[in-house]
Amino acid sequence: MNVESDSLILLREQDNVAVARHALAAGVEVKLGAATLCTRAPIPSGHKVAVRRIEEGAAVLKYGQVIGAATGDIEVGEHVHTQNVGMSTADREPASGSAFEATVVSGSPATFQGYVRASGDVGTRNFIGVIASVNCSATVCRHIAEAFRGNALEAFPSVDGVVAITHGSGCGMAGSGEGIELLRRTLRGYANNPNFAGVLLIGLGCEVNQIAPLVETLAAREDGLIAALTIQEEGGTRETIQKGIEIVGNMLVAADRAVRSTVSAAHLKVGLQCGGSDGYSGISANPALGYAVDLLVRNGGTAILSETPEIYGAEHLLTSRAASPAVTDKLLGKLRWWEAYTLAHHGDMNNNPSPGNKAGGITTILEKSLGAVAKGGSTGLMEVYDYAESVTQHGLVFMDTPGYDPVSATGQVAGGANLICFTTGRGSVYGCKPTPSLKLATNTRMFEQMSMDMDFNCGAIVDGTLDIAQAGAQIFQLMLDTASGRKTCSEQHGMGDSEFVPWQLGAVM
Repeated sequence: MNVESDSLILLREQDNVAVARHALAAGVEVKLGAATLCTRAPIPSGHKVAVRRIEEGAAVLKYGQVIGAATGDIEVGEHVHTQNVGMSTADREPASGSAFEATVVSGSPATFQGYVRASGDVGTRNFIGVIASVNCSATVCRHIAEAFRGNALEAFPSVDGVVAITHGSGCGMAGSGEGIELLRRTLRGYANNPNFAGVLLIGLGCEVNQIAPLVETLAAREDGLIAALTIQEEGGTRETIQKGIEIVGNMLVAADRAVRSTVSAAHLKVGLQCGGSDGYSGISANPALGYAVDLLVRNGGTAILSETPEIYGAEHLLTSRAASPAVTDKLLGKLRWWEAYTLAHHGDMNNNPSPGNKAGGITTILEKSLGAVAKGGSTGLMEVYDYAESVTQHGLVFMDTPGYDPVSATGQVAGGANLICFTTGRGSVYGCKPTPSLKLATNTRMFEQMSMDMDFNCGAIVDGTLDIAQAGAQIFQLMLDTASGRKTCSEQHGMGDSEFVPWQLGAVM
């Protein structure tokens, strides 16, 4: 029988599982270092195989970390997955800040070509936003935006488009408290995002989420680049649409005068996302993105790590890098809230890996989280923010969001993200307006199968043609190029109009 080489990836010497580079049939002899093992069952691509005997109750180790506990004896060569691995309750809390190191920012930072706004913030895109205060005005917003499709913007080459920001809330809720404040903060953050040159806010008139108080809290813009309408005051839907088209038409003239200029990478705020994760996510795309994040931070920029349920089990890797005990306390407080929240809804944190995650080789939330945290690189964790809170701290920060990608990314954009980097192993096609979304594939097979949707192939790391540092450097350059106007795949396809999904909390009444 032929013995296969280079078919398994052992991430750390202490690990008792390795990851299959490609699908392996049962009975295949595979060389791993000086040893040879024989597969006892089929091992799908990206899945784990035992490289040492693991006794019942013993820890299963990947990345040099505990990803679960064996629910029965696991022999060398067995497929290691949900059928023989459960959750572990091992203590994972090192001393706060024990690995923190202050980042030295480059004296000659990298640059990109961006739109400098009156606020001093910098946009990577130049959109007009038509923002609904309530679901009742959503259709009117969409009709206004649709009037500027096709050839309607030919006379305004510097404008990227007109986008409707609509949602399913804004009324049928309490006029005070957590739910309405979260919605208002999210809408305010979108309206203030520097990727919008101008914004038109539209309400019905009688909703709980009134337009006037929202407009009063927005950052100042140049004359004519902020406006508001209510359908009831304008005389109905047709009248509001007609007036809205007129207002946006005038905004386009002003927005088209914006020009890109050379600015420091310190003005980049990058939202970090992973969706449709697989067994390669923590091996290729996430650590490569983490390397790029380290370069971004060393150039003065900001990276926003999120998806709180998907750091569960890996929080110790962040708290050890916390800039202060207060940052650690904030992060652990968010995790305790999520534990109570899921329990109140009769769930548990290990419910998080989706069927697609499991099919791709991820067994527990611990394994998923350890891979996900790699997106944050290795620099200090400087601050923890509430959902959709304005991000002002430079460096690596954390924002409390659900793990559901559209909701999480919505919070990041509301926080000021002017670029998103999104790693995916199963093939997420997430686009986002007004913030461009770069899709980073974890494996070559999926990258080739969905080549029109993927912006970068981190599968080359698994294939052995790129290392993490090389891929990370290329991703950082791709960030700068995209921030300067290079279109992402989702932008080329016109994707991203329906991805505004605010986090809804509180009673619907």
